[in-house]
Amino acid sequence: MRRYDLAPLLRSSIGFDRFDQLFDAARQSDGAASPYPPYNIEKRDDNYRISLAVAGFSEADVEITVKENFLVVEGKTKADHEGLTYLHHGIAGRGFERRFQLADNVQVTGAQLENGLLHIELERHTPEHLKPRRIEIQKIAA
Repeated sequence: MRRYDLAPLLRSSIGFDRFDQLFDAARQSDGAASPYPPYNIEKRDDNYRISLAVAGFSEADVEITVKENFLVVEGKTKADHEGLTYLHHGIAGRGFERRFQLADNVQVTGAQLENGLLHIELERHTPEHLKPRRIEIQKIAA
């Protein structure tokens, strides 16, 4: 088991209360996550796009939810293949669940299913109080 010393990072960081939770979650899921369905994450300025390969799923088969900074994508298949005999069954049509942890200021803005790819659009909104601002130094009257 690997041990990481986070003290150097935390000495100059304030307000990263969830950092240790994120780090532990990443360590625990290392190698344990299923590779199905494959996905890409793209970054474009302050926007992001997650693309999942969901061939064989329709809009009705896929559910996207956001709860407590987690984006959850679930695919449920219907058992309409009864009575079929496959000579080769290479297309994975099993159900899935993918979870993505979102930063506090990232919001899902939309999703579309196109040519077997589910595209989920995300946008980073930087609130005014988080934008850089100059602090004036006040003079003390002597």
